[in-house]
Amino acid sequence: LSGKADTVDKIKGYKIPEKWSGWIAYQITGPVMNGKSDVKGGGKGDGLQSKQQEKGNTLILQSLATGKTDTIPQVTEYLFAEESPAVFFISSGNESSVRMRDMDNESYKVIYQSGGSIKQLCAGVKADRVAFISDTDTTDVLSNRWSLYYWDRSHGLQMAASAGSTGVPEGWIVNENARLSFGKKSGRLFFGTSPAHRQKDTMLLKEERADVDIWTWNEGKLHSAQVIDMAQDKNRTYTAVFHPGNKTVVQLADLSMPVVELQDKGDGDYALGLSDLPYQVQQMWEGDPERYDISIIDICTGERKLLKRNYRARPRFSPGGKYLYWYNRPDSSWYTYSLKERAEQRLTYPYNPVCFDEDNDVPNMAEPYRPAGWLKDDRAFLISDRYDIWSCNPDGKSDPVNLTVNGRKSGIRYRLLRPDREIEYIDASEKQLLMGFDERSKGSGYYYADFRKSGTPAMLIAGDYKLGDPIMAKDSQRVIFTKESFRQFPDVIVSDLSFTVEKQLTEANPQQGDYLWGSAELLQWTTLNGEMTEGVLYKPDGFDPGKKYPMIVNFYEMNSSDLFSHRIPEAHRSTIDYHYYTSNGYLVFNPDIHYRIGYPGESAYECVLSGVMMLIEKGFVDEAHIGAQGHSWGGYQTAYLATRTDIFAAIESGAPVVNMFSAYGGIRWESGSNRSMQYEHQQSRIGASIWEDSRLYFENSPLFFVDKINTPVLIMANDHDGAVPWWQGIEFFVAMRRLGKPAWMLNYCGEPHWPVKIPNKVDFQKRMSQFFGHYLKNEPMPEWMMDGIPAVDKEYKTGF
Repeated sequence: LSGKADTVDKIKGYKIPEKWSGWIAYQITGPVMNGKSDVKGGGKGDGLQSKQQEKGNTLILQSLATGKTDTIPQVTEYLFAEESPAVFFISSGNESSVRMRDMDNESYKVIYQSGGSIKQLCAGVKADRVAFISDTDTTDVLSNRWSLYYWDRSHGLQMAASAGSTGVPEGWIVNENARLSFGKKSGRLFFGTSPAHRQKDTMLLKEERADVDIWTWNEGKLHSAQVIDMAQDKNRTYTAVFHPGNKTVVQLADLSMPVVELQDKGDGDYALGLSDLPYQVQQMWEGDPERYDISIIDICTGERKLLKRNYRARPRFSPGGKYLYWYNRPDSSWYTYSLKERAEQRLTYPYNPVCFDEDNDVPNMAEPYRPAGWLKDDRAFLISDRYDIWSCNPDGKSDPVNLTVNGRKSGIRYRLLRPDREIEYIDASEKQLLMGFDERSKGSGYYYADFRKSGTPAMLIAGDYKLGDPIMAKDSQRVIFTKESFRQFPDVIVSDLSFTVEKQLTEANPQQGDYLWGSAELLQWTTLNGEMTEGVLYKPDGFDPGKKYPMIVNFYEMNSSDLFSHRIPEAHRSTIDYHYYTSNGYLVFNPDIHYRIGYPGESAYECVLSGVMMLIEKGFVDEAHIGAQGHSWGGYQTAYLATRTDIFAAIESGAPVVNMFSAYGGIRWESGSNRSMQYEHQQSRIGASIWEDSRLYFENSPLFFVDKINTPVLIMANDHDGAVPWWQGIEFFVAMRRLGKPAWMLNYCGEPHWPVKIPNKVDFQKRMSQFFGHYLKNEPMPEWMMDGIPAVDKEYKTGF
């Protein structure tokens, strides 16, 4: 208020109240001497102060009006009440305690004291209740003695639950890892339980124990995934609820139904129970969509009603809690379930409207387009097709209504913008801000729509650029947003909601003007399969169509929609830097790939080769100096292209799969999951197992056709890759070496799927530029390519 700036040293974190003001709380690390904190400019400390030097995190409560502070030593947790002027905190001095400070009368109240540990502090929105867990046993590392405590102004403190208390399953405990939460209106207290922690047998010495993992054929989760998830599984908790009114505990989740979601944030009468446990074995090869047993749980009694068994959809509660809703992939339709009527309704059919991804090209059931959300009080559910937003009656009593009308006709994809993320519903009485993406031009715009009726959205601004999601001011009609293109940096712009007057607030990249930047152009052509496709050609500044330019083809799935994306020059981990190459006289071509199930390699060949030939015919591409570069899925495709054409003078293939037989049975070590789902149902797009159609695995594996390669190849395969087994790169390199074909392999030791350390990313970019510079611009071959770097010289030679 005074405009004076205070500086706080050694700050650990801070909080401010959500719905009331006047105070700030923050913690500082280190000691506090004689009740004085490291606050410069603040008032004299008072309240619960230490007269001796204290260690630990000190909590400072500071009035923003007066600057007056309270200094509270050794605070482990603290929080403001959401709607009332109070702060709760846990102090861990000689005796741990839970206390409350009333900010209006500046008084403190001791709620609980203990000689043990206290954690998981949770408060009601009006500061009328608080909960936490406490353990008086300080000797056990994995304690089974945590107790749940509940306090409110009317009834004081009570122990709500502990191991062996009524409502907690036999042999189970209150688990210390679960966060506590209150129902906002009901005051119900939600917490977590689990089977009691198992104690390790200390009778055997470590060297007397066998160190063995046992993989069992019919256990639900693959053992490698169990190892990855072990820490999470050890801390797994199961939702339970304490009802303060009748002082009862109800267990909602258990070992057979581990996932529970709450209706209306815990204030509803029901919870949703989900279990995929019976279907985990087949998820190894099916992947998404998962299968669930789905139950409705009475939150007061714990009684369950089975809603669906072995169902390939995941329901969720509507914001108002009146309905469950889900998208059923097998029939491409949206459904609701009325909690009041106990009735299921089908809202859509596959072509009324088309809610499934029309561009789906993997051998799996299509994903839905993301729904826009729910109207206030659950009056309507707004879904999306490829272009438009539709309103559905959640009771299924009428057909869906197209609210935006012209999306499909004009080729504009409308998406609802939600500037205020805290509001979970859509207020139809207010104008709605939409983002519109023009499929033809790849530009974007902002639009206004009135969701009380159907109508063409009103355009505010639109053009050949990419707009960012806007951020709206809470108390004014002002908005900040970004606008970008390949040449235009996304500086921050402020405007009112008409977007008629824009003011640029930042100039974050003025140095761009000192560099040759390049330009981007959208292209269309017919593939070898007779389909239309698109791609983007990036050209150097001063491009002359009468000259010949070397070109690098870089691609991954479909990227033409990024025509107006602004790329920042950097040492990328896995791809070429477009500006480096355009500023050095290269063309960069990024074609979209359309896939045919069972023929992913040939699909890439049809799209890429046709695009390259189209550009050669324009006369400005040096057809003797064309390179290709890709990583992971892109690395596989560049390896495949090397076996099918000699049009490329050089290829960089990063983290490629070259042998689909050995890769099919492998493990993605970062997650522990088996790779077979990727081939049968996901990105690799084979659509069958190796026993159902081994021919496709053979024909799509570059390894078996390395003898056809006449192109020098640079391979990157890192020994800690958790996505693609690095021995795939080794198989590729060894085959090239065995057949006497030029090849180099980069292994950034200890790195994952791509280099993450800056020196390694810089090294990769330098070596790749030298590789392409030699083969595409006739530059001298660098020493590391000519002579290699023997292992004994690794510490002394870099090759630059």
